[in-house]
Amino acid sequence: MSTSGTVRTSTSGDAPLTLDQAPARTLGLGESLGLWANLGVSVLLPVAAVFVVLPGRPLWVTVAAVVVGAVVGATLLGLVAAAGARESVPGMVLLRGLLGRRTSWLPTAFNLVQCVGWATFEIVVIAEAAARVLDAPRWPFVVAAGVLATAMALRPLGVVRVLARYAVWAALAAVVYLFVGVLREPLPPIEGGGATSFWTATDIVIALPVSWLPLAADYTRHARSARAAGVGSAVGYGLATVVMFVLGVLALAAYGAAGFDVIDALLAVPLGAVAVLVLVSVELDEAFANLYSTAVSAQNVVARLDRRVLAVAVGALATLLALSFDIAAYEPFLFLIGAVFVPLAGVLIATYWSTPRGRWDTSDTAPARPLLLLPWAAGFVAYQLTLPTYFPGPGAGWTAWWTARQADLGIDPANGWSASLVGLAVAVVLTLPVVLRGRWAVR
Repeated sequence: MSTSGTVRTSTSGDAPLTLDQAPARTLGLGESLGLWANLGVSVLLPVAAVFVVLPGRPLWVTVAAVVVGAVVGATLLGLVAAAGARESVPGMVLLRGLLGRRTSWLPTAFNLVQCVGWATFEIVVIAEAAARVLDAPRWPFVVAAGVLATAMALRPLGVVRVLARYAVWAALAAVVYLFVGVLREPLPPIEGGGATSFWTATDIVIALPVSWLPLAADYTRHARSARAAGVGSAVGYGLATVVMFVLGVLALAAYGAAGFDVIDALLAVPLGAVAVLVLVSVELDEAFANLYSTAVSAQNVVARLDRRVLAVAVGALATLLALSFDIAAYEPFLFLIGAVFVPLAGVLIATYWSTPRGRWDTSDTAPARPLLLLPWAAGFVAYQLTLPTYFPGPGAGWTAWWTARQADLGIDPANGWSASLVGLAVAVVLTLPVVLRGRWAVR
């Protein structure tokens, strides 16, 4: 259904400026694969590999955790991406069919926070890597990355076409070169690492594709078919996730004994600085995507807001945050994203794909369905009870409260379960009776 009473066709040749304009359907399977593969080729993933490594275990165990996490996360991403293509609406508007127009503002608020956070992370990683390669202060690269990403967000479809046709090949060449350099070194077991079990490692990996779930339809609404959108996003991003996490793991194995972090390890590869600079340049696409999606998400609340104005404002905010951002906050942010959006994905997928086609209401008059907030909330609680999000410093009270609830329920804090799979299962199981009840009432 339409998102408003009157839908106008965009005449700009790019993504619609406001929500009441119909999106162009120009992305085929090849372009979708290229876009999502390029979004998955991110320096952030090797950096996060330190949280995935199982210390003292054979490397193949860590690699298996990466593959399992990528398959789970990419499958969820593909299902949501395909739904966005079928309905031809952005991600937060798609949630109107799940929760109703006004109730969808709740996940929209969460998404706005995560988009700004991810844009900030991307700018920080770009600037940090560039500063190390060129042995220069970080702040000029923060400003440059923020300005360039904001400019890209003004013409998103044009950027997508360039990424799919050209940038993905440059990124692939750089990644292949780094793999060859790393594999020439001995690869002993890694003694240090952030993962406490196989399933906590998979949770970190799952969090990366899941972080794109609320954003996926912002791009797949431009796909020519749901099949192209679903396959392109799942395969493209899933493969890239495996490749980049494994690259980080192998780099730590090859150079970690010398006390290097991932970026330093990649720079230790002969001519690695050139390959890293290529990846840093390609990294701008993730920052641009988050800035663009922040603007599009805000349109779910006020449809006539111009996304260009919003993108400039959000770009300035993310750049300012990046100037003072601490990368050490990365791990808890990943877990918190999973805790919020994995259960929501379960509720959305279970509801959408059991709803007859043409019955998904994304209009301005979409009725509220607050009952579906319950399985989402239950999935979030199940996630936290399985693995409370760890926050140091001022946020330590959050962790302590959930840890106390684990003790009350007799849950072992070191249970080693996958919080993502537990939260997803709880959300889906509790959603199905609500969906079946609604379909019975209609009959």
